[in-house]
Amino acid sequence: MTVTNKCDLCHRSICCRYITQHIDTPRSKLDFELLLWQISHQNIEIYKDKDGWFLLFHTSCHHLLDDGRCGIYHQRPQICRDYSNDYCEYDAPADEGFERYFRNYDELLAYCQQRFKRWRK
Repeated sequence: MTVTNKCDLCHRSICCRYITQHIDTPRSKLDFELLLWQISHQNIEIYKDKDGWFLLFHTSCHHLLDDGRCGIYHQRPQICRDYSNDYCEYDAPADEGFERYFRNYDELLAYCQQRFKRWRK
């Protein structure tokens, strides 16, 4: 397997089934209240890694074909062209590099209650 043929072997097309958005580091209870609201929506998760905090949206690209290939490969956006698969989800799950990972409201709420001893008092 090489970088040039790795995508051909990846039939799950994981990198085309989500997007992330970098967010400011949450510090206050108000910041975490906003995150609780965001994670209350379907297909939203939150994580922190070495690059900071991110919202993760589980949503497939409209151009992803049934066979996992890109339907607009030759006209794909620059961000797709710049993507490096040197080390990607085909090699290991992305969450292995997460310092914090909240998959749902309850996980984030438990963290908030631990972080802010007077969360609801």
